[in-house]
Amino acid sequence: MNNDSVLGIETEDEADTRPILIVPYMWIGDFVRGHTVVRVLRKRWPNRPVDLLATRQCAPLVGYMPGVRAGIVSDLPRSRLALGRQRTLAAELRARNYATALVLPGTWKAAIAPTLAGIPERTGFFGEGRFGLINAMRWGEKKLPRFIDQNASLALPNGAALPPEWPVPQLQVPADEVARWRQANGLGIGPAIALGPGSVGASKRWTYYPEAARLFAEGGFDVWVVGGPAEKALAQEIVAVGGARVRDLTGTDLRNGVLAMAAASVAISNDSGLMHIAAAIGTPTMGIFGPTSPYLWAPINGLAATMQQTKTKLSCQPCQSTICRMNDHRCMRDLSAVEVVEAAERVLAQISVR
Repeated sequence: MNNDSVLGIETEDEADTRPILIVPYMWIGDFVRGHTVVRVLRKRWPNRPVDLLATRQCAPLVGYMPGVRAGIVSDLPRSRLALGRQRTLAAELRARNYATALVLPGTWKAAIAPTLAGIPERTGFFGEGRFGLINAMRWGEKKLPRFIDQNASLALPNGAALPPEWPVPQLQVPADEVARWRQANGLGIGPAIALGPGSVGASKRWTYYPEAARLFAEGGFDVWVVGGPAEKALAQEIVAVGGARVRDLTGTDLRNGVLAMAAASVAISNDSGLMHIAAAIGTPTMGIFGPTSPYLWAPINGLAATMQQTKTKLSCQPCQSTICRMNDHRCMRDLSAVEVVEAAERVLAQISVR
């Protein structure tokens, strides 16, 4: 075997061409982080094709992920097993002759279709008593505190030591596609700040995006508010406060969010999927954290700035809760718009001198 001295991941049988299926988590940020798993597998087996199961929402990300052969799109409901739809998916998986499935979520539901498809090796952590569904069972998930360690370790041989660093997720967005997107949306070619004000869980949403947008616009920057339909009302509020230089770019197509983050000079986001998208693209990204821990949840790509309030020591922080139940959301309210804008200006200054 050849050892990769940077990643600590060994290359195995280069003659092996049996395809691999990854069943990832389907939240956007988690889906992006799943690209590390792809990169580990591609290092171990350079000639084994790797496919990703994806929801319609996450499917646009697959085309930007190097090393992924195809995305298998299936929207299984979150609240029930839906055995009929599982059988339909299993038939599609069976036709693709996968030799291995890595089932990242620890649920029964995630393992049903790979089992019905007869995929010979089905690797995953013990969860919900999945004996029989997972036949290459792993143990010790709770001993791995970080989400990235839990997921990417499944791509290593059982019992292997974790590498000193994981390969970072990557999204490669062609420059000509970004240019066409800017032209189609009438966005010009000047520097722009992309704001990601949404998140899963209200407690992770920073309070002062409208004021920050106004300050950026007054400083001569274009400002883009990026997100899905759930952020439409918030985007309109930000536009109303920020003025004519602020654009609402929220919509239903995640590809729009990817291109906005690729085109932006700096991205500022809550702990959300858009933060992970921007970091994986390589856009200088500022992540705003309050109830969640940057150690556990920040992109391993690294951030241009990790923003947290430092005025007060809060015993409840980080609470990891989706709803604030203590201290009136001070972990977010005590971080001002001026602090975030000044930090962004420092990031922009560093970019300009490179």
